[in-house]
Amino acid sequence: MTDANPLPPTALARELFFARGIDPGASVASHISRSWQRSRQCEFSEPAPLTRATLLDRREQSRQLVACSQPELDSLAEHATGNGCVVVLSDASGLILEEVGSPDFLPKAERFALTPGVGWSESEQGTNAIGTALAERQALMVLGGEHYLSRNGALGCAAAPIFTGRGTIAGVIDMSGEATRFNPHALGLVRMAAQQVEHRMMVSGASGHLLRFHRRPQLLGSAREGLLLIEDGRIAAVNPAALEMFGRSWDDMLDSDITALLGPGWARLERQRGLLTLPDGQQIAALMERASPGTHRTPARRPAASQPKDVTPADDIEPLLQPAMRVLDAGVSVLVTGETGSGKEVFARRLHAASRRRAGPFVAINCASLPETLIEAELFGYQDGAFTGARRRGMPGRIREAEGGVLFLDEIGDMPLGLQTRLLRVLEEHVVTPLGGGAEVAVDFDLVCATNADLEAAVAAGRFRADLMYRVAGYRAALPALRERRDRRSLIADVFARSGGADKRLALEEAALDALTAYAWPGNVRELRSAMRTLAALAEPGDRLDASALPAHLRAVAAPVASTSAAFATASTDAGRRGAASGGALAAATRHAIDQAVDAAGNDIAEAARQLGIHRSTVYRHLAKKKSTAGH
Repeated sequence: MTDANPLPPTALARELFFARGIDPGASVASHISRSWQRSRQCEFSEPAPLTRATLLDRREQSRQLVACSQPELDSLAEHATGNGCVVVLSDASGLILEEVGSPDFLPKAERFALTPGVGWSESEQGTNAIGTALAERQALMVLGGEHYLSRNGALGCAAAPIFTGRGTIAGVIDMSGEATRFNPHALGLVRMAAQQVEHRMMVSGASGHLLRFHRRPQLLGSAREGLLLIEDGRIAAVNPAALEMFGRSWDDMLDSDITALLGPGWARLERQRGLLTLPDGQQIAALMERASPGTHRTPARRPAASQPKDVTPADDIEPLLQPAMRVLDAGVSVLVTGETGSGKEVFARRLHAASRRRAGPFVAINCASLPETLIEAELFGYQDGAFTGARRRGMPGRIREAEGGVLFLDEIGDMPLGLQTRLLRVLEEHVVTPLGGGAEVAVDFDLVCATNADLEAAVAAGRFRADLMYRVAGYRAALPALRERRDRRSLIADVFARSGGADKRLALEEAALDALTAYAWPGNVRELRSAMRTLAALAEPGDRLDASALPAHLRAVAAPVASTSAAFATASTDAGRRGAASGGALAAATRHAIDQAVDAAGNDIAEAARQLGIHRSTVYRHLAKKKSTAGH
């Protein structure tokens, strides 16, 4: 007689393996079976995150990986937000370095200890996508009950290892969410992201001769091209795409003679495209570049007092920095104001790097990106058992993590009214009390806040405490919009160079710079960086770009104001000219422009955000506030 309710394959595999000690065989994928066998040899304990200082050191040790992965994390963040999951980057040991994604899933990720500073190797978490991808050296998925530990059984995860040109693993990109709604395309997304990071890391670390090649000439310059790093006539590094094209392994190719692989004609390609005939008669399109040692390498860590490496020098901003630094060093809070995308967090980081607190941590939290129930725990921390789902042993909170450094509260105007009283007490008394009780803890930090809202209007409307406003706005640094900056031409050229233009030896012709300088940039510096990355990615190495190479909207400097992006820019410009006292008018103009864009896009939020050159989370936040206001 057969069982009327047979177990699902994964449940059957767990019954066989965990209850009976029998190999599950074909009931699970072979990489799951092998991982379960490895995990059986491990002893597991409750995961404990590293201290903030130790995590910062580990990030510094992997600074090239983090820097080269950031564009992919930014790109996947929007997908993760829309699909209720998170994207994480780990180092080669499985330690999570960065995490981005859905505000709805982030609290759940916290309960799973899927957060920066926690290790996810197989020895620490058993079978899981990050640890098993490291062990198996391949991209893979781990869904639900395939996790070795039952505490991770509600997760669905896909991960891909990131390889160096020498065949070692630099880290892992992982996408994780609820197993019951996990996106089946996640594996392809993380695999492509890992390929992009591998390509970026190898180019950024090149010295000697770098050979780019592909059978299809149009793919030269893309992440799908093969890369060979040649030093003293031997192959010093090779990317996975090149291995696949040649059908070879790292062991076969590394340190071998390049002439034996490519034939004697490879050296004639320097700084020019051409067809290279291989010894077996095949032809490939190739381009040879020469880089002096260190030319493309990630820069060494700068002294703490210097400008952070992700900051673009700007003459218009420097005069704002010095007085802000002096008042911050005197213990006075600084409020940074400016339009969305104008670089408020970048300014805050420069302020920290130049201040007396430069040796301490910089702790940033966005008050608008976290659910109200999570902000309190995030800021003030909590004791063990403070609420359902709380991490065992509690969490100190971001305020305590800022001890001896700078706490940066972005979008301070969106902080819930109930939490403003608690924050004011911390600022006045320099003590913090975690949720769930416990002893008060003394804290010492400097405070920088940022907002694009009109705090005076929020106070008048009863949404923001007047006493807190005066406390956080001890000094105001008003950042100009990009269209108002006198240095925007040099800034555009510098951002283009940093966004891939220098690596690919690209140049902007004067006509292109003229058009870019005249453009209104409604999304400010954030839009500029995105546009320059795209422009550099689409160009062929060595190109000189004139105005015709620019996207149509960047060339249309005289476009009618009726277009949504132009309307947004014009309204914001008119409001901006009235100065800091006209914050309400600027906010109103911005709201009106967003409403117009949403209507014009037929309520397509992504399209409206694209037209305005802003992130769609800004549009969602505006619509949520509008709905809340209408409800009252």
